Amino acid sequence: MKHHIFLYIMLAAIVASCSNSSEGDDAGPQPHYESIDTVPLLVMKIQQCSRLYTAEYKIHKIVTHNDVLRLKGSFLKRDFNIRVPGDRKIAIPMDATMKAYIDFGTFSENNIERNGDKITIILPDPKVVLTSSKVDQKNIREYVSMTRSHFTDEEMSNYERQGRESIIRNITRMGILETARRNSALVLVPMLTQMGYKEENITIAYRRQWTEHDINSLVKTTD
Repeated sequence: MKHHIFLYIMLAAIVASCSNSSEGDDAGPQPHYESIDTVPLLVMKIQQCSRLYTAEYKIHKIVTHNDVLRLKGSFLKRDFNIRVPGDRKIAIPMDATMKAYIDFGTFSENNIERNGDKITIILPDPKVVLTSSKVDQKNIREYVSMTRSHFTDEEMSNYERQGRESIIRNITRMGILETARRNSALVLVPMLTQMGYKEENITIAYRRQWTEHDINSLVKTTD
């Protein structure tokens, strides 16, 4: 089975309430790295972001299947494997929407590392939601030889499931997790600079690099 994926990327709107601007201070915020209140205040501000949706991907995928029927067995102690004449081919277009978000509800001081005037924010594990997926029924293309039977509803459902699974397996290649990290930085970096940190001293990172083997723990479906 072959899978063809085309991606359309749309960045989600950043939650405005996460970045509160200072008022009434013409001189601007001053660095105050030694203040014992800096970290608790930062934790409180980041927790206010709650669930921050950071990326939305719209995916158009074509699931193709070329069904070759073979007759296998043995005769007079000799094995045989013969291709039965006739082909069955199908192309199923699918549309899916995936959203990535960071849930800051459990954010704590354990997510913050400081080294002098440098600060690193360790993001909570990202989540990816497959919010919708559907088959474009009008554009399904099917070819079945006269000697073969048509595809059943069960087979079609199975191909759709395989298409969804292929989308999930390819999440790391789509870059949606890195997009989620970058867009989280668009919210968190201004917040930190308002508290006196220099932008070049701020790092926004995940606790580890995500691989294809980790994806199942990050993805959930809603449809």
